[in-house]
Amino acid sequence: MANPRAFISFDFDNNLIEKNLFVGQAKNSRTPFNIGDWSSKTSLPQKQWEDLIKEKINKCNLLIVLVGKKTYSATGVVKEIEFANSQDIPLFGVYVGGANSTNTLPTGLQRNRTIDWDWDKIASAIDQVMKEGKNK
Repeated sequence: MANPRAFISFDFDNNLIEKNLFVGQAKNSRTPFNIGDWSSKTSLPQKQWEDLIKEKINKCNLLIVLVGKKTYSATGVVKEIEFANSQDIPLFGVYVGGANSTNTLPTGLQRNRTIDWDWDKIASAIDQVMKEGKNK
């Protein structure tokens, strides 16, 4: 199977720098996944945004949530997790921006599915969720 496609969910207001670093490092790692730029390019009315993002998540094999200290309050991230869960898209979280296991997680993301930003751990998490979840 080709490398799975990952949708990266993140708190735009607080973790854009970490998202850019994550995506950049992913390109130079041996981690077995591809990242498409699935973000919405413009501000859209809520219903249009939801339809667009739901469609983009459905085109992916997994969703990776970058979990910062305030991600639990990012409504877009919570919606993206909800969309992934409703479409049986496997997901896991990666702590960024100084967040750790003491921080509140966004609704729908499990603590035992949230890991440190370590490429070996990320590769293992990808392998695990791809064995368990929906493969396209």
